[in-house]
Amino acid sequence: MTPATARLFCSCALLFTAGAATAQGLYRNVDANGRVTYTDRPPAANAQPAPVGRSDGGAGASAQLPFELRQIVQRYPVTLYTGDDCAPCTAGRQLLQTRGIPFDERTVKSSEEIAALERLSGRNGLPLLTIGAQQLKGFSDTEWSQYLNAAGYPKSVQLPPGYRNPPPQPLVAQQAVPAAPAPAPAAAPRPSVGPATDAPTPSNPAGIRF
Repeated sequence: MTPATARLFCSCALLFTAGAATAQGLYRNVDANGRVTYTDRPPAANAQPAPVGRSDGGAGASAQLPFELRQIVQRYPVTLYTGDDCAPCTAGRQLLQTRGIPFDERTVKSSEEIAALERLSGRNGLPLLTIGAQQLKGFSDTEWSQYLNAAGYPKSVQLPPGYRNPPPQPLVAQQAVPAAPAPAPAAAPRPSVGPATDAPTPSNPAGIRF
């Protein structure tokens, strides 16, 4: 295990939402910047209705999805952040796959990616699930299902036959290694010059060297 991955830990304890919150359900709130979050507290009486989400893309090839599911993916795209040797990450992935949730997966391995995860969520624990702007830190079957339900995702698979989520991608895009510069062309060989002689010749009877 490298020093970078040693700093990354998995949230192995399952988190359970309090019974009262589960019974009351979740409320969708939208702040002034359009960020959508869910809470167990009802919105204020003067709260404005939540606007329709932005169509900024979602997980996988959303154009292949049924219309209603595609709308949900566009409003609340799901992204799963995982690491190596992380049992809760595997359990979270299996939950999404079992329900047929379209999602993107980002892997966290290098020191640079761990730093990016900390900037994103304020911690370096995995797994991390985002549903739209909502972050769920650590795996909990109950909590994840509750938020997926609140976002409108179906409880059973509604994916078309042959649909595949995109393969996992590193959280920080790998930069291409610059190509090595081409070697300089070899210099043309210089013509050899015979040894100079001071002996007189018919064209240089005095034997003068130039």
